[in-house]
Amino acid sequence: MVHTFSCLGSRFALDVESGSVYEIDDLTYRLLDSPLDNTEGEFSRYPKSEIEEAKAEIEKLKKEGVLFTPETLHEPPVYNGIIKAMCLNISHDCNLRCEYCFADTGAYSGRRGNMSLEVAKKAIDFLIEKSGTRRNLEIDFFGGEPTLNYDVVVKTVEYARSIEKERGKNIRFTITTNALWLNDEMIDFFNREMYNVVLSIDGRKDVHNSVRKTKGGKDSYDVIVANALKFRKTRGDKQYYVRGTFTSRNPDFCADVLALNDLGFDRISIEPVVLPEGHPLAIKEEQLPLIKEQYELLAEEYLKRLGTDKQFIFFHYMLDLDGGPCEKKRLVGCSAGNEYVAVSPDGSIFPCHQFDGKPEYKIGNVTDGSFDKTIPVLFAENNLTQKPECLKCFAKYYCSGGCAANSLNMCGDMKKPYKLACELMKKRLECSIAIKAREKNLF
Repeated sequence: MVHTFSCLGSRFALDVESGSVYEIDDLTYRLLDSPLDNTEGEFSRYPKSEIEEAKAEIEKLKKEGVLFTPETLHEPPVYNGIIKAMCLNISHDCNLRCEYCFADTGAYSGRRGNMSLEVAKKAIDFLIEKSGTRRNLEIDFFGGEPTLNYDVVVKTVEYARSIEKERGKNIRFTITTNALWLNDEMIDFFNREMYNVVLSIDGRKDVHNSVRKTKGGKDSYDVIVANALKFRKTRGDKQYYVRGTFTSRNPDFCADVLALNDLGFDRISIEPVVLPEGHPLAIKEEQLPLIKEQYELLAEEYLKRLGTDKQFIFFHYMLDLDGGPCEKKRLVGCSAGNEYVAVSPDGSIFPCHQFDGKPEYKIGNVTDGSFDKTIPVLFAENNLTQKPECLKCFAKYYCSGGCAANSLNMCGDMKKPYKLACELMKKRLECSIAIKAREKNLF
């Protein structure tokens, strides 16, 4: 399969199976989209010598196995029972009341409350036990809002650090926070212990305040940005991201990314909201052309700021064309429910944070050691090889079939792609490839 496309004023061809990418001229672009033995009609304006030369180059690349590469027959991944990453939903509560929150403003459609230290310790023990011989493990403190249970976050890290070496493990912690309650003590701790810190800000002040109100209904932007900037100034070159969400109210999200960059943030991710059709903030199909234009506009702005004091990283434009993830990662994606699980405040185990609170997807509980392999096996089998529609898509090895939770929530089936998300994923991939080509020419 070869995918041809235009982006940033250039034409490209992606050979899906080999991963080869070519920047091509107009003639080659047209030839790749037409049978090579049919060069009449629209090709009449090209000299025959140029047509034959281009056709010969295409045939050469085909023989070398880097163009029109035959589809690879992949061996489906096998469930091995190893867990290497965990999301600790340390709090089922939040100090914000965001209109689009998938977690029911932190409550996950249940009772608000925090995880006890006892449960958190048992979750650490569970991860270490289930990780087998794997040395490097990951734990993400999530919610709701983790800073509502800050003391347990600190003591959980202390407990993990006290046992990781004797158990032959190296645990990497991350935390996601809305930064509303972020203070100097937390900043010092995060800088010392957290490999990555994700700060939630939605971009421009009016956009953010329209959807991210405090529990009391007040605007949150000024306090959050002040706290986040203080954190950024102390973070140095350690990993962090400012992560926002765009909705149907701000399909011109490029302005939100640039607003965050202008504030001083240089690692940014803005994600499309996922909401059921009919929700006032749900992205509408008629907005897709504008949103795709925004991705390309953002790519242009990204390139303009390269090499300046406003150079930034946009998460969805990070693409490794030379190496990239291993074959298994390309087939299974995030490994939710398989090598990655989430734990709720009462110790219940779920495939990921988006399944928290759905009893039909409960795997077990860290407090009593229960663990039913039925759901993990189901998720392990929910890989790219089992998704017929995805196998026909040029972006299949870059999204691995998409998010299982989104497919289930929006399509009623984990094996069915959520088409709106697919369209945006494909556009982001095209922009990423075009950016790589431009960067190569610039440097």
